[in-house]
Amino acid sequence: MKRIAIMLAGGSGERFWPVSRVTRPKQLLPLNSEKTLIEEAVERVANFIDTEDIFVFTNHITLENIRKVLSNLPKENIISEPMKRNTAPALAYATSYILAKYEKNFSPSEIVCGVFTSDQKIEPLSQFKKTVEIAFDYVSKNPKIATIGIVPTRPDTAFGYIEIDNQQSTGNEFVYKVKAFKEKPDVETAKRYVESGNYFWNSGMFFWRVDTFLTESEKYMPEIFSKIDPIKKIFIEIDCSNIESKTKEIENIFKTFPDISIDYALMERTPNIVLVKSLFDWDDIGSWDALDRTKNHDEYRNVNIGNNILIDTKNSIVYNASQDGRIVVSSVGVQNLVIVVTDDAVLVCNKDEVQKVKSCVELLKKDPKKQIYL
Repeated sequence: MKRIAIMLAGGSGERFWPVSRVTRPKQLLPLNSEKTLIEEAVERVANFIDTEDIFVFTNHITLENIRKVLSNLPKENIISEPMKRNTAPALAYATSYILAKYEKNFSPSEIVCGVFTSDQKIEPLSQFKKTVEIAFDYVSKNPKIATIGIVPTRPDTAFGYIEIDNQQSTGNEFVYKVKAFKEKPDVETAKRYVESGNYFWNSGMFFWRVDTFLTESEKYMPEIFSKIDPIKKIFIEIDCSNIESKTKEIENIFKTFPDISIDYALMERTPNIVLVKSLFDWDDIGSWDALDRTKNHDEYRNVNIGNNILIDTKNSIVYNASQDGRIVVSSVGVQNLVIVVTDDAVLVCNKDEVQKVKSCVELLKKDPKKQIYL
């Protein structure tokens, strides 16, 4: 059985504005360590999958930057999507590429894929590897789709949840039948989910044999499924090595895809899905408050990064990303704030409102004079 890693890295990271920009989104930022998020993600997966079998799918704007950062991967393993169409089309596109790449040596039933994202903090690696091995092994032997469910540590309203069915055995103590996917809840609902013990955070990681993915896609997202083979034939024609030569042809097919996530298009519809319980610690690096959970604090519970002066400042995140520290940021008598400074933009918001940073980006998009700050 051939194991493949699909890494989705086409997001724009709008909740990390103003540090995350169109040309340098959050996957290209060192938010966990000195390495970028995408570097960390690939290195994590490379511990159990050969680098030649790791494929990163991004957008045309960040393609070359990601290729520079991931110079250890073959150039043809970092692929640009023609346009933004969400995760269901992205994974159909990835499947077309993989089918073309491996068709001479492996049938769809002999290829098992793991889908990983580039914006998570995961440790320890040994437990992550153990969890992934359980998922790979299960879907290799069963015509099922698996997702990794994260054991919730708090009633978080920023994550989607997955409800499990404890009454149906899967034959593995770490694998559960999925009962339902749940949208991001309000606080009271999130508390109820966590207290029940039957709900997990949705990690966004999925596993399947390619033949299983094709079968389920044909049933539940036929509009997307119907485009997989035509795109595959284009990739075979160019031997997956010169996508740019067929950009227009692929784009004409890709633009007919609906803009829909894999959760809505497939995962919430198919009954053939199981959840693998995570054995590792996990956090989603989705917005500025994530730094509260991933970075060290001073004695006043501040995350203090860059050239800053903090006076009577408590429980805040101050992130100075000005080039060479040319700007000094001073905060006096404040608490529970996020303050972010770059060479051309400043963000100040309450820590409880970080999910609304995306609204700033939406307003910038609508104003031609301000689009230079995207």
